[in-house]
Amino acid sequence: MIEYDDGIHLNVLSLGAGVQSSTLALMCEYGEFPVPDAAVFADVGAEPASVYRWLDQLEEMVTKFPIYRVQQGDLYEDSLQVKTSQKSGKRYAKTLVPFFAKKYNGGKAGMFPRKCTGDYKIAPLKRQARKMMKDAGLKRVRQWIGISTDEASRMKDSQIQYVTHHYPLIELGMSRQDCLDWMKAKDLPQPPRSACVFCPYHSDAEWARLARDEPEDFAKAVQWERDVQRNFIEQCEVTESIPFLHGSMVTLDKALFDARHQLDMFTVECEGMCGV
Repeated sequence: MIEYDDGIHLNVLSLGAGVQSSTLALMCEYGEFPVPDAAVFADVGAEPASVYRWLDQLEEMVTKFPIYRVQQGDLYEDSLQVKTSQKSGKRYAKTLVPFFAKKYNGGKAGMFPRKCTGDYKIAPLKRQARKMMKDAGLKRVRQWIGISTDEASRMKDSQIQYVTHHYPLIELGMSRQDCLDWMKAKDLPQPPRSACVFCPYHSDAEWARLARDEPEDFAKAVQWERDVQRNFIEQCEVTESIPFLHGSMVTLDKALFDARHQLDMFTVECEGMCGV
């Protein structure tokens, strides 16, 4: 096992408040893994209500290290912004989420660029970790990420010179199911899945679960998609495509949740920071 208390690194757990990172946090609390210096939850402002309720509960259970909530902005509101180009004077939408794009003539146009993970998760995590590192008089950060063995393809090296990515669940040989089994063995609640309510990378099973188990959040996603589309149709002057949340290119309220039409979030979320 790696030497965690080496006097060189600040150990920071990236807490997504999903199954894997929550299990890791509680394993540290129960003395089954070294304790980090802190955990950081980057709040994008768009998690399901169940995630926020669970995070409140988790903060009460964890006593051996602090949990910080940080926020860059409200992704839900920021994604509805329509701006005016200083160069052309034309209005455009600030696309932050990787919507599926459908051309006005009906053809598919791929997906919009994704800025949500980088701007709303990685940036605030980096800022908080850097602050804690300086306060502690250290020069390096070891960032713990809760990717499990069944998602090992999502592991990536850090692009920040002073940050090293580390994957404790990989070190322990634990899968997502192992995490659930550990929680059950400790008679602890099962954590919810952590992902934005309106994430286009949801599987059809997750959309169906959201509609069934968290109908208010599903309704929020339906309305938000309508609002974004209205911006593109009525206010934007520099776009040739309409955004959709579902790969079938129909609005979410009319989509037939069929796995043949939907991406697997964990194979395309290249930065490995969502859903854990």
